[in-house]
Parts: sequence; C-alpha cells; structure tokens
Amino acid sequence: MTGFIFALVALLCWSGSDLFSKLSTSQQDKFSHWRVIFAVGAIMGIHAVITLIFGAFLDPETTPEFILTVLYTDFKPMDFVYYLPVAFIYLAAMVIGYVGLRYIELSVSSPICNSSGSLAILICAILGWAVLDGLSVAAVVLITAGIIGLGFTEYFEDEQIKAMRQDKSQFKYTRSLIAIIIPVIYLVMDALGTVGDQLIYELELFEMSDYASNTAFEFTSLCFAIFAFIWVKFVKKQNFFRKRGEDTKRSRALVIGGVCETVGQMFYMAVMFSDFKAGMPMISAYCVVSVLWSRIFLKEKLSWKHYLAIFITILGIILLAVAEMLAE
Repeated sequence: MTGFIFALVALLCWSGSDLFSKLSTSQQDKFSHWRVIFAVGAIMGIHAVITLIFGAFLDPETTPEFILTVLYTDFKPMDFVYYLPVAFIYLAAMVIGYVGLRYIELSVSSPICNSSGSLAILICAILGWAVLDGLSVAAVVLITAGIIGLGFTEYFEDEQIKAMRQDKSQFKYTRSLIAIIIPVIYLVMDALGTVGDQLIYELELFEMSDYASNTAFEFTSLCFAIFAFIWVKFVKKQNFFRKRGEDTKRSRALVIGGVCETVGQMFYMAVMFSDFKAGMPMISAYCVVSVLWSRIFLKEKLSWKHYLAIFITILGIILLAVAEMLAE
C-alpha cells in the first residue's frame, strides 16, 4: 500500500509540474523557459542542502525508508563531478522541453516527451545492455507510431480547424515544424541521459548510491538556475521576477511547478527503493493525467486524430514499463 501511495504522489506531482510549467509559460516571453528552470533548480537546490544536513546524522540502517528518501543523502563532492555529464544532459533536455511549451499544446508535448524510455531501451539493446522481448518490441512500435501520428496530425491540420478548436484555450498556435521537433529533441536527449545512467550503474563505473546521484542532479539543477538568473537578469537585461497581473499568476505557477517537480522526483526515488513493482508502469502513465489536466484547466481541445495518436503513444509507454517490470 505504501508503494502505491508513493507512486500516486509521484504521478500527481509530475503531471502537476507539466501543468504549472505550462501555466508559467508565456508565448510572448522568449525567456520563459529560463524562468521555469530557475524555479525548478532553486527548489531542488534547497532540497539538496536539506538532505546534506539531515544526512549527516540519519542512520540509513534504522531510519524508515520514506524518511531516507526525503531527507537523506550520502553525497560526496566527487559525486557531483561523476554525475555531471548525465545530469547536464537531463537538464538541457528539460530546458528544451520548457521552450517547446511555447509552441505546442501540453496534451501533445507530454506524451512525446514521456516516450524517451523507448529510445533508451533501444540504445541499450544495441549496446548489449538489454534484451528486447516481444512486449518491449510491441511497445516501441506503438510509441513510434503514436509520435509519428501526432506529428503528421499536428503539422497537416487545417489552420481554420486548429483556430476553432483552440478558441477557448489561453494558448494560440500556428502550424510549425518546430512545434513537433522540440519535444522530439527532448525525447532524444532524455533517452541519452537514461543511457548515461545505465552506463554508470550497470558498468559500475563509480561507487555512487542513488541518493548521491539524486543530490548531484539537484546541485547541477541549482547551477542551471544560477546560470538562468545571470543570463536573463545581467546579460539580457530583463526583469527576472514578475510583479503584477498575469505576471504574478505565472510567477506563482513557477514556484508550484518547481515544488511539484522536486516532490515528484523524491517520491519517484521512494518507488525505486520500494518493492512495489507496479509503481513504474503507474508513474510512466503520468502523461495521461497531464493530458487530463490540460483538458480541464488549459481548455485544450484536440481532434480525434490527436487523441488516437496520444492513446497509442501512452499505451506503448505503459506496455514498455510493464515489460521492464516483468523482466526484473
């Protein structure tokens, strides 16, 4: 039951991060992606410091697993160096994903971005680190078909129909190849990050625990936040913090999105450490909830072709997670 609750919290938080990141994005603000990564990095950095403090006196042998997941780390300074290449790839992918939110509906981008596992497992299979069974192959085929279907539907949709279905949405989009390319770039980079994780842990290149790698990731995220602030505030001479009206609402969404991303990461770790094997497929389906939130709160309304492609993609994601669970 505990594992189920952990997975549910991770699912809700990561889908919430999708929603609030979208709400904090402005199509008129070409620096909005830097504001989002600043919020995420600052909050993750705070959590990393907290784990360092508590990790100094928590005993991993006697402390409950949940407390360890939230408050413990055995991070060492060199772990930051070891994990930096992988963390950099993950975070660069996140920045690109946040850029994409300015160009495409969340309902479309979230399933594409969340499909990175299919490419990662293909790369690992090519490198000999994984064996693809029939279920995994079927999942990869479904995901690929879904993404291609989304791309064709989005790009070739009639402009008048697109404008009509976006009438009640707070975001307006025009046909753009970049709208599909950006989440696909995220997919590729996130998959490369996953392969990097495999390289570290499967080949045992470094003696680094999952706790330490998560803290290293959070400190790298903090570095991204510092860069984002310096870039926007001092290089581009822009006001970084918004103060009124819609800007205030977006700033609030930034903070909530950053908290959701951090808490989601913590509970994802909790599921990894638990014996709840159905947790991974459950979390992998968080883009289903993201699509639901986008329909309810963002008033996004897609065509039946979009929803068919999204369903195929999500089905593939869930099947892939199930295949990985059965393989363990």
